[in-house]
Amino acid sequence: MSQPAHLHPSDLHGLSRLALDGVIGTTRLVEHLHHTISRVSAPIGRPARGQTRGITGLVYRSIHGVTGLVGGTADFAFGQIVPRLTPASSSPQRERFLAVLNGVLGDHLETSDNPLAIPMAFRHRGQRLDLSGEVISNVIERPQRRLLISLHGLCMNDLRWHEGGESMPDKLAAALGYTPLYLHYNSGRHVSSNGRELAEQLEQLVNEWPQPIDDIVLLGHSMGGLIARSACHYGLVEKRDWLDRVSTLITLGTPHHGAPLERIGNKVDHLLAISPYIVPFTRLGKLRSAGITDLRHGNLIDDDWQSADRFENASDSRQPALMPPHIECHAVAATLVATIDDQPNSLRSRLVGDGLVPVASALGHHDDAGRHFNIPESNQHVLTNTGHVELIDHPEVHAVLARWLNSR
Repeated sequence: MSQPAHLHPSDLHGLSRLALDGVIGTTRLVEHLHHTISRVSAPIGRPARGQTRGITGLVYRSIHGVTGLVGGTADFAFGQIVPRLTPASSSPQRERFLAVLNGVLGDHLETSDNPLAIPMAFRHRGQRLDLSGEVISNVIERPQRRLLISLHGLCMNDLRWHEGGESMPDKLAAALGYTPLYLHYNSGRHVSSNGRELAEQLEQLVNEWPQPIDDIVLLGHSMGGLIARSACHYGLVEKRDWLDRVSTLITLGTPHHGAPLERIGNKVDHLLAISPYIVPFTRLGKLRSAGITDLRHGNLIDDDWQSADRFENASDSRQPALMPPHIECHAVAATLVATIDDQPNSLRSRLVGDGLVPVASALGHHDDAGRHFNIPESNQHVLTNTGHVELIDHPEVHAVLARWLNSR
């Protein structure tokens, strides 16, 4: 068996496309700034409209033309070579690189048909699960009638659950009689796009599973919890059969009502836009993916983002997302605060949170009753002195989840 590769032939194709995209983007930035300076714009106000003209404009158009020609030639060459090469297995280092790249630029990778984009798939022990009954039986030794499906967060992949050794979902599954599956997906796409596709794949999974499925538990860390909720919404809207088998949704550090860092990033974008000499550089901030901007308020469905520019709209315009009443919801939150005076429910603890997500957001609390995610207090748990990523394999989280699932 060949050794796992850090670089695949298709990666060279994808990286070449990204490099060309970078050249085009940089050229546009420089041209925009050049035009602003040449028009002697005021330091504060709207940027000058239009493009550079004359010889200067010809130079920039030539750069775009040559770049497009090089890109077309590279696409043709890689298109002839890559399909003839045998795909190698992927190293953990490559998997981590792709996860981060997709988290930051995943929507662009998808829309530009870049081979670096991660396709959604279920995995078992790091192996992609082809959704056909015969293949499932070959990959999974004893498929159970109960499934524990875990969803990773932004810029992560399914292998992150296993980095500390045996994963928490694997331990829970072994003790409680579940088959553990892991969702691997492009975390830079809109949450609603991933949620809708997950709803479709879960339908196929249930139909192709070697035996009838009695129970499905969805376990989502961070963004993974939002995608699970989005899938439940679309499963209900589209009347998917798999939804009847879901008994439990558990979220770990999920920003049900958004994360402050993305809201700060949006404010910085608007602040930089006050000067026409800085506006061109806002293009760099706007490289961040749709998945990241969805975390500003915790968007779940298409209607949350389709009506406005995702970089211009700073207000919370979310629409009510549906959650089937038969699904029992649980939430685990964390706070970095550990002193006696700073209890988990204190104002400071709620603001600090786990370093990325405030406690109130992770528990689904909201002042607007229409947006409040109604999770019973008995189904909530807060860890102190714990960071966002630590929730993935924290012993206390394992104990709490085992208690919740055992009591059902």
